[in-house]
Amino acid sequence: MALTRSKSRNTQKYLHHRKRGAGHYVAWACFILILLVTIFPFFWMLRSSFASNSALITDPGAIWPSETSLDAYRRVFGLTTPEESIAQGGAGASINFWLYLRNSAIVASVITVGQVLFSAMAAYAFARLRWRHRDFVFSIFIAALMVPSIFTAIPNFVLIKDLGLLNTFAGLVLPTFFMTPFAIFFLRQFFLGIPREIDEAAMIDGAGRFKVFFKVIVPMASAPITTLSVLTFINSWNEYFWPLLVGQSENVRVLTVALGIFRSQTPQGSPDWSAMMAATLVAALPIIILFSILGKRIVNSIGFTGIK
Repeated sequence: MALTRSKSRNTQKYLHHRKRGAGHYVAWACFILILLVTIFPFFWMLRSSFASNSALITDPGAIWPSETSLDAYRRVFGLTTPEESIAQGGAGASINFWLYLRNSAIVASVITVGQVLFSAMAAYAFARLRWRHRDFVFSIFIAALMVPSIFTAIPNFVLIKDLGLLNTFAGLVLPTFFMTPFAIFFLRQFFLGIPREIDEAAMIDGAGRFKVFFKVIVPMASAPITTLSVLTFINSWNEYFWPLLVGQSENVRVLTVALGIFRSQTPQGSPDWSAMMAATLVAALPIIILFSILGKRIVNSIGFTGIK
C-alpha cells in the first residue's frame, strides 16, 4: 500500500513537473528573446564605437570589427587634433564633451530636486489634507496627463523669452521644476496608504503640518521618493526638444543637443559614426548604471504605489 502511494505521488509530481516544464521553457525562451532584442542596440553601439569609420563602411554587417581601436573615444574627449581626426576617418569636428556633460548633470539634478520636493508637498496636500474642491482640483491635474507636452512647448517658450531667460539654466529647468501631474499622482497614491493616525499622533505631540510632512511622511515615503527621483533624473537627462529650443548657447547646451549638432557637423560629407556611437555610449552610461542599481526598487515601488 505504501509503495503504491509512493508511486502515485511520484507520478503526480512527474506529470506536474512535465506540465509546468513546457510553459516554463516557453516563458524563458520568450524572456531571452526579448532580452536579446533589448540589449542588441546597445551591443551594436558598443561595437560601432570600437570600429573605424572605414570599417563601418566596408563591412557594415560584421558582428565585431576585425580591428578595434579607441580612436573614437579619443576624438570624443578632445584628445586629437582636427588633422588627426580626419586622418582617423573622422569628420574633423570637435565636441566639448565635458562641458556638455556638466550642463546635463546640472539641469537634470536641479529639475529632480525641485520637482520631487514640490510634487511631494502637493501630493501630501491632495492625500492628507481636507479642503474644499480637493478632488475636483486633483482631477484637473490628472487630466493634464492627457495633454501632449508639444502643446505646451510654444506657450512656455514665449513665456521664457518674455522673461529674458533664453540660453540660461533657469529657462531650461523652470517648465518642469515645480511639479508634474505624474509625480503628484505617483506620490499621492503612496501617501493615501499611510494611516492617518500617524499624522494625528504627531500633531497631538505638538508637531505642525510642515514638521509632520518632513519628519514623519517623507521618511516613510523614502522608497517611492527615491524611485521618482531616479525616473525624473533619467527623463531630464534624456530631454532633447526643450533644451534645443531655449539652450542654443554653448555655455548651457546639454549633451543630447550637443550630440545632434555633432552629427550634423560633416566636413567630409558623412557623420563620424564611430565617435557618435562612442559619445552616445558614454552619455548613456550613467543612466544605465543608475537604473541597473535601482531598477528592482523602481519596479517594486511602482507596483506598490498602484495598489491602495
